Amino acid sequence: MSCNETPAVKPAEYAKGSYGYDAAFLKKHLQSTIELRNDSGARVLITADYQGRVMTSSANSDSGNSFGWLNYDLIASGEFKSRFNPVGGEERFWIGPEGGQFSFYFKKGDAFNIQNWQVPPFIDTVAYQVAKSDSNSVLFTHKASFNNFSGTPFNVEVNRTIHLLDGAAIGKRLQYDIPGNVNWVAYETENVIKNEGNAAWKKETGLLSVWLLGMFTPSEETVAIVPFKNRPDAGKHITDNYFGTIPADRLVMKDSVLLLKCDGKHRSKLGLSPVIAKPLAASFDFKKNVLTFILFDVDTAGAYVNSKWEIQKEPYKGDVVNSYNDGPLQDGSQLGPFYELESSSPAKPLNPGESFTYKQVTCHFEGDFASLDKMAKHLLGIGLNDARMK
Repeated sequence: MSCNETPAVKPAEYAKGSYGYDAAFLKKHLQSTIELRNDSGARVLITADYQGRVMTSSANSDSGNSFGWLNYDLIASGEFKSRFNPVGGEERFWIGPEGGQFSFYFKKGDAFNIQNWQVPPFIDTVAYQVAKSDSNSVLFTHKASFNNFSGTPFNVEVNRTIHLLDGAAIGKRLQYDIPGNVNWVAYETENVIKNEGNAAWKKETGLLSVWLLGMFTPSEETVAIVPFKNRPDAGKHITDNYFGTIPADRLVMKDSVLLLKCDGKHRSKLGLSPVIAKPLAASFDFKKNVLTFILFDVDTAGAYVNSKWEIQKEPYKGDVVNSYNDGPLQDGSQLGPFYELESSSPAKPLNPGESFTYKQVTCHFEGDFASLDKMAKHLLGIGLNDARMK
């Protein structure tokens, strides 16, 4: 626990959907809640309980919109499910690959189906340690040992830092001046993976990547906006069949932008390889007038793990950016509903004692529609009205 723990707030003081409501709820049900804040009204709520996860944030103090999706019932239960605990949170730390011969989510010999899928405890149920924190940043640490699908052992140390960004920092990162009639919140996570074992990590026996996933609240009026580098063979570098091909009315290509309907009603996932991916992805909620970005680096020559649920011919020809829309499983049950914006690091061969770092920025903007539209046109290459989906 730290000196900047979230102050007690009564849920009744704020409407459900507000940051104040969610802050009070999380303070009640979690052991550790840490808040980053500034005088402009930016708030970022983080917990050590769920691996240094960013649970939610606000651009307008306690009364502002709560941007992260939360699974209230699961959090309040204090219990853990067997395979995966979708507690929510707008940026969680995971590792890849998910599927394939080097998967960390399936045991050797198991078929790649939802019944055998198991999220490793150190990225699902284990609490991390708070090494240090103040009003602008917090550092979490954890060590873990586990095997991949092929039986290769991994001993890792994780150091995860969340920094609250100021206007100058986010403006520089976006290369865009944030207009005065827009409220915003922005933070960067710095994720360091160290090989704590005695053996080198090699491509032949499996590597790991940092995988950062943000869960947000879906609606009939929400769309993911994923720009890409258009070229004649662009289609070969887009994956749209993780859980069956996405229906044409749910995935639309407009020039150099992909639009995915994020209503939480049809399980679908979109992925782009580093060959065509740009270093950002976004979503827009037309109902709440919220524009969300994730910003990350793309290594066009990097080895990105392939997470498709199958034995793979090319295990290092995977995605750098994904968007996921939740929906019912075959048995009618559902993890959410939520939708996700995700990015991944390249997989790095590491000798004992070596480490690599992966960073991602998440930012939310709300306010004047015309200003948000101008921002979208400049940064994403599409106006918001052109991004509407029926």
